[in-house]
Amino acid sequence: MPIRPSTAARASTGALRAVDIDGETASIEPFDEVSEPPVTHPGHRTPALSGVEAVTGASGGERRAEEDRADIDAKIDGGRAAYDDASADAEDRANEPLSPDDPLAPLPFNPYKGNRGLTRAWHAMKNSLAGFRVAIREESAFRQELTLAAILIPCGVLVPVEPVSRVLLLGSVLLVLIVELLNSSVEAAIDRISLERHELSRRAKDLGSAAVMVALGMCLMTWVLIVGPLAVRWVKAML
Repeated sequence: MPIRPSTAARASTGALRAVDIDGETASIEPFDEVSEPPVTHPGHRTPALSGVEAVTGASGGERRAEEDRADIDAKIDGGRAAYDDASADAEDRANEPLSPDDPLAPLPFNPYKGNRGLTRAWHAMKNSLAGFRVAIREESAFRQELTLAAILIPCGVLVPVEPVSRVLLLGSVLLVLIVELLNSSVEAAIDRISLERHELSRRAKDLGSAAVMVALGMCLMTWVLIVGPLAVRWVKAML
């Protein structure tokens, strides 16, 4: 029958135990003192805790449960506070006014845009007439084109052509005036910003001049194609 390990004398730092290998004691190793649970036999009753131990254990469990609940409540309150802060920040950003450089920012208040109905039409007509006076007084190119229009518009009205051709003749002349007015407005806006020589300013003015040239070419082409054959017949009839 195997030999049970013998227990050595306990030291202050631990105890010694005998290790039984193949029925013989191989060595003695130190080990820490470990309290083993008592062995219960059938019919053995676990001794009841005393009143002080029961109260102490119950109060300790309740204290730990209260601490756990307090930690959970603190985490919930922290999450609610963070959510409220995030909602307040989002609301502040939504209510924050847009900067002037933002394309969605509202335009500054213009007192001249508050008119409605006939009042607005009256002010628009006065502003348009003022624009014509300024163009005639300040823009020599517009004066030259206006003189050309004063000659071509009566000719377009009197020339014996179909209504569609008449509209093309008159529209091509008016298109030249429209493009010239737009070109003059672009030049005035650029001069309002700065009078210094700049590549972008030069490019904008050149593009406006190119638009005027295209309108003039279209007008010339329309008159040559529509009035040219009539003029040739008139010349042949006179000869």
